[in-house]
Amino acid sequence: MAIRILIADDHKIMRDGLRSLLERNEGMEVIAAAENGRSAVKLTRKLKPDVVLMDISMPILNGIEATRQITSETPDTKVLALSIHSDKQFVSQMLKVGAVGYLLKDCTIEELTHAVCAAIANKTYLSPSIANTVIKDYVSLLSSNDSSKVSVLTAREREVLQLIAEGRKTRQIASDLHVSVKTIETHRRQIMEKLNIHNVADLTKFALREGLTSLEM
Repeated sequence: MAIRILIADDHKIMRDGLRSLLERNEGMEVIAAAENGRSAVKLTRKLKPDVVLMDISMPILNGIEATRQITSETPDTKVLALSIHSDKQFVSQMLKVGAVGYLLKDCTIEELTHAVCAAIANKTYLSPSIANTVIKDYVSLLSSNDSSKVSVLTAREREVLQLIAEGRKTRQIASDLHVSVKTIETHRRQIMEKLNIHNVADLTKFALREGLTSLEM
């Protein structure tokens, strides 16, 4: 059965062009086109397409609000944003309201059809440049909101903790790191104080939980 697609874009030339390109694929059928967000919501409610290709900047009702309504009312329909905007605020807003993908309008038809198929397979698809922006923001968010206890340790303390969790004795650790036994004892005491953990068994459990080491070592 062909994938049933609805195109939402306020430019007729864009709607017609997408329809022509998509319907060259025997596995895809464009069942309707909408020139604004409100029309897209009404048509989706009536026709229940498999995928909606959603522009963002549209009159009467923008693509973000239209996507919010569609994903709320017709959750089986997948929404793919297709926009000229690569700004992270547009990307994040579309993903927040339920879009399963975000492509730029300069993408190839091969990329678009791949994204449609990914949506049907319940996968998220982002254009490469968009994915790069999303990943950078995500990493930045993790760094700014890092509430893990391991973040209170210095790099050397994390290193020592890993070696302790892997069963090395104090002298072995000192030898591995080319420092004195006294230095390693100081590090271990500081680690225990910072983490409020006072035995090696619990330190090992903590290191495993935080991914500093693994049982497969």
